[in-house]
Amino acid sequence: MSTTVRTEGPGELFEGAAPVLDPLAEVRSETDPPTDVYLTGTVFLDIIFTGLDSAPVRGTESWARGMGSSPGGIANMATALARLGLRTSLAAAFGDDMYGEYCWEALSRGEGIDLGLSRTVPGWHSPVTVSMAYEGERTMVSHGHEAPPPEEPAPECPPPARACVALLEPGRQEEWIATAARRGSRVFADVGWDETGRWDPADLADLEYCEAFLPNAEEAMRYTRTDCPRAAARALADKVPLAVVTMGERGAYAVDGRTGESAEIPAIVVEALDPTGAGDVFVAGFVTGTLAEWPLADRLAFAGLSAALSVQEFGGSLSAPGWVEIAAWWHHVRSFDDQDRATLRRYAFLDGVLPAASRPWPLRRAVPTLGFRRR
Repeated sequence: MSTTVRTEGPGELFEGAAPVLDPLAEVRSETDPPTDVYLTGTVFLDIIFTGLDSAPVRGTESWARGMGSSPGGIANMATALARLGLRTSLAAAFGDDMYGEYCWEALSRGEGIDLGLSRTVPGWHSPVTVSMAYEGERTMVSHGHEAPPPEEPAPECPPPARACVALLEPGRQEEWIATAARRGSRVFADVGWDETGRWDPADLADLEYCEAFLPNAEEAMRYTRTDCPRAAARALADKVPLAVVTMGERGAYAVDGRTGESAEIPAIVVEALDPTGAGDVFVAGFVTGTLAEWPLADRLAFAGLSAALSVQEFGGSLSAPGWVEIAAWWHHVRSFDDQDRATLRRYAFLDGVLPAASRPWPLRRAVPTLGFRRR
């Protein structure tokens, strides 16, 4: 039975469904900070079109067989973390338009994310992204303006937290990342595409404060001047304690620079509907396993599975799996011969982690739209 939790954050009362499972139950103590993961960034209103046979052609009209809307941008990772039972705090600006109201409500009341460090900006319209998924890929068009600075002094950021997730921007340093690291937060970093074309590791100065760096294969190879994702991960492990390189349909590879341990997992075979936000869900899964102190290979496998399950639904946030979805998948694949047996043995650790599956597979969790509200 679902219960509702109301928790008072640093200035905002938020509510959401109690998590099915607390992955950190075995490692929590009374001295822990109230926040498991802090993150900050831009929240977009995502409008997603799926079921396109090909890319849109100039001068023609294309019809999509599927469409949905959901909070996007940094909301993808925040939702993925919250659905895995982590106490998540998000600092972001929200427009005071209907898009902003919808995103705030979906994240705060729908997912139980602490928005006490977030703010609503009068007269500022919400950033919007239109995403078109076809042939296993996506094309996006975005629009938005930088939010104006707050009129009131901002509350202390980042708050005490077990971990922080940061998006590194080439050539730009964020003071809050160094502050978080000095306070004992474990910083996990992703990176975006380098529009300058420099791909100079020196441009990622904040990497020195990070425990883990999780680029995709193309980004990792460009930064390390290598032609192999595994070689790139090994090179990055000289710069950050833990390097994780995602390789799409080929899985993921990780190297722990402190111990020399490495791990590689193949990708899970699924029918992809929309890949939006899969990278964010991967990071959320890896952060969860790391904070729970799982072995490196288990963390990597869990992150890959979480990302694979997310691409079967609309949107980057509302498609993020929770423990019920993961448990249902595990029950399903052990009952049907639709996955490689050797691959599935990699996930045997789930038997000691998961709650009993309570819903049949496949699940239809995300039906995102602005037009309908929960009764």
